[in-house]
Parts: sequence; structure tokens; C-alpha cells
Amino acid sequence: MADGRHALRRRLRAARRAVPAAERPAAAAAIDRALARLGWPKPGTRISAFHPFDGEIDPAIVLRRAARMGCRIYYPVVTSLRNRRMRFVASADDAGRDRIDPRWLDLVLVPLVGFDPRGHRLGMGAGFYDRHFDFLRHRRAWHRPRLVGIAFEVQKVARLAEAAHDVRLDGIVTERAVYRRIAGA
Repeated sequence: MADGRHALRRRLRAARRAVPAAERPAAAAAIDRALARLGWPKPGTRISAFHPFDGEIDPAIVLRRAARMGCRIYYPVVTSLRNRRMRFVASADDAGRDRIDPRWLDLVLVPLVGFDPRGHRLGMGAGFYDRHFDFLRHRRAWHRPRLVGIAFEVQKVARLAEAAHDVRLDGIVTERAVYRRIAGA
């Protein structure tokens, strides 16, 4: 399975990078409109987003709208590659002085390499998001961040095999569609 996931990652990363630069702003705007229709983010909430890397969709338009709504924005910053640790900080430049425990985020915009319509995510392979949001697999009755992947439609596959440590997304939004996780699916 690991070899298959590695090959799939390579193929989907290439597809993601191949999205023409001229199409990227319109795709990001379509994702922002879809998130707004869903009511995400809600005014005054705590959200996490990412700086785009390796052809990832840029969440900047979503973050500008969130800032106008009084949302507090946090970014994941890797603090240890070896131990797969990261912090969520208000600015990548503040050395972590203003940080938040991931349990208290309201909305997490998650980067991904690939996804399936059931909410399974294929990441870069290091397991950072799975490790930091593992508590969601056991948490039902109290504050629960929503994990929403944002991606290009070309990153969708019919079905991803689920590993025991995988944390599923609550939804995925692309420039063409919204995929919501169905409980028990």
C-alpha cells in the first residue's frame, strides 16, 4: 500500500502543479464563494490556514474575508520534522508567542495532495495533521474543530484506502464542488 500511495502522491502533486497560473485566482475565488455559502468561517472564530506550497490552492482570499469578519487566523508551523510536531501561531514570524492549542480552533483549512468524496485525505506523507487532530477521532460531545480540505478538482480520486491513523475531513471544497463527509460512510 505504501508504494501505491507514494506513486499516487507523485501523480496528484504533478496534476496540482499543472493547474495553470491564470486559472488559480478564479479557482480560489470559487472556493471562497462556496465556503461563504456554507457559512464558513463564522464571524469572530479561530481558524487555521496554510501558506501554499508545491502548487497548493492559495487560501489568501478566504483569509482576507475572515479577517474582515473579525476572525483570528493561525498558521501551522513545523517545529520538529523528526518528531512530526507543529504549532498553530498567529503569524509565522512571531516565534510562537501567540499560539493556540489545535483543540480550540473552530475551522481548519487543510492542504492536501489528494482526496476522495468520503472525506479521506492524502497528505504529503508525514502525518502532521493526523497527529495533531487525532483527538477528533475520539471527541464527540464538546468543542470540535471542523477540518475542511481545499483543493483543485484534479486532486480528487474515486477512493483512498484509509489507514488506522488517518483523521477524516469534515468536507472538501474545490473550485467545482463541495464534498461533505457523511457520518458512518
